[in-house]
Amino acid sequence: MRKISKNREMHEEDGFFSLVYQVTRMVPSGRVTTYGAIAKYLGTARSARMVGWALNQSHFLEDHIPAHRVVNRNGLLTGKHHFGGSRVMQELLESEGIQIIDDRVLNFKQAFWDPSEELE
Repeated sequence: MRKISKNREMHEEDGFFSLVYQVTRMVPSGRVTTYGAIAKYLGTARSARMVGWALNQSHFLEDHIPAHRVVNRNGLLTGKHHFGGSRVMQELLESEGIQIIDDRVLNFKQAFWDPSEELE
């Protein structure tokens, strides 16, 4: 069984969206991850789009999910239209020190947080 954190393990009864939220909450401020990296960590490497759907639904939850820290595999802010304005996602990332140019994370490789490496 894969650990999500030192104190939390994934269980089969946890729904996929819930697992996505658990991993997304662990992305540190000032870092980004990708839909695919989350999917791979959860053992469903081909479900990056489903991760995106989960994060889109997270905007309706009471608990804060830092979905703005999840970008596409090239560092593009492809989910920006789900944040209530075309610049909100960028502004949130920039407030955490991440530079964005033309809807793309500058220095993406340095900012990338891989749950498969960081949570093992």
